[in-house]
Amino acid sequence: MSIAPIGVFGGTFDPVHFGHLRLAQELGESLRLAEVRIIPGGTPPHRAAPQVSAEQRLEMVRLAAAGNPLLSVDDREVLRSGPGYTVDTLAELRQSVGAARPLCLLLGADAFLELATWHRWHDLFSLAHLVIAHRPGFPPDSWLSRMPEPLAREYSARLLRQPFGVHLSPAGGIVTQSIAALDISASMIRDSLARGVSPRYLLPDPVLNYIRRNNLYVTQEVNETR
Repeated sequence: MSIAPIGVFGGTFDPVHFGHLRLAQELGESLRLAEVRIIPGGTPPHRAAPQVSAEQRLEMVRLAAAGNPLLSVDDREVLRSGPGYTVDTLAELRQSVGAARPLCLLLGADAFLELATWHRWHDLFSLAHLVIAHRPGFPPDSWLSRMPEPLAREYSARLLRQPFGVHLSPAGGIVTQSIAALDISASMIRDSLARGVSPRYLLPDPVLNYIRRNNLYVTQEVNETR
């Protein structure tokens, strides 16, 4: 009897928005995952430091996930000192859930295309399956020309034609899934807030209320006019 996989969804979530949440919801349901653990990054190794603290981003994710039984929030990367490498997080999760439980690392297509730049990226496949979310109209065949050769080789060798194959082994496969196209980005929300424009309906109301209560993402000039 197979064991339902656990989804792992990391990111800076600066701030978390409906695009993040819809990806977690759709992949969790379509692959029949036991849960999706959302893991906000502490010190991201691949990009500039987020505008707000790791603790504030963690709290926003908790507010966004509240009341959804499919989603849980994991604070391990926020509590970790130093860069938060995905391979280290998956290794910790693997140790805690055991060797037999499938893990599914959830990624957007853009993140997957950058995978070969990640720390010890080859080791990810021994720890988890990779589930790549893409928008309708942008099928995986359109990515092949953009993949570096080492990543294209892994993709071709590991692609599972049957998505529920992630239930049958602990790690090592690649699955692609089409999800709803929500053209929302954290940078769009930050820019709206900095300009004094409401980002309502791009992110959950409790998250927006938290941002406003704590005066996050607001430039000094806008702040002084309020």
